[in-house]
Formats: sequence, structure tokens, C-alpha cells
Amino acid sequence: MADSERRIKDAQMRATINQKLVETGERERLKEVLRTKLIECGWRDQLKAHCKDVVKQKGLEHITVDELVAEITPKGRALVPDSVKKELLQRIRHFLAQQSNI
Repeated sequence: MADSERRIKDAQMRATINQKLVETGERERLKEVLRTKLIECGWRDQLKAHCKDVVKQKGLEHITVDELVAEITPKGRALVPDSVKKELLQRIRHFLAQQSNI
């Protein structure tokens, strides 16, 4: 299988999985679990503090929301604890194991 064919097949599989997650309501449940875990571990507070620092550094009048999001996204992703990532991945795997038609 060519590399481009594999990428297309992977994209199709991701779309199918996402569709199943949405249809069953599991996507919303996973989002709520993630939101709760990120609050519990202090991620939200850390990111909020980082936002304040960026705004203070650049000046409120000199930064747009889109620029702020672009600035904080890499740090936000890096701050997510591995334990939270592992738990979410485990929940997704469990969901997929229960789906017989994917």
C-alpha cells in the first residue's frame, strides 16, 4: 500500500471513529471527563496564568484572541499530564472495543 493510500485510509478511519463517538454521545462524555481532569490537576489554572503573562507582555491593546490562542496552544498541549492522556486513550480504546461495526 502506497504512503498516500495509507494516509487516506487512516483519515477515513479517524472520520468513522469520530462519527461513532458523536453519534453515541461518547465524544461529549469524553470531553467532560477531560475538562474535569484538567481542572483537577491544575492545568486550567496554569494556562490561565500563562494567558495573563502573555497579555501583560504584549499588551491588551496589541493582541487579538486568535493571536493569544496561537501563543498559548503549544504550552497548553505540553502541560497536559501524561496520566490524563493515558486515561483518555484508555477510555477511547474501551469504547472502540465495544463497537463491533468499526
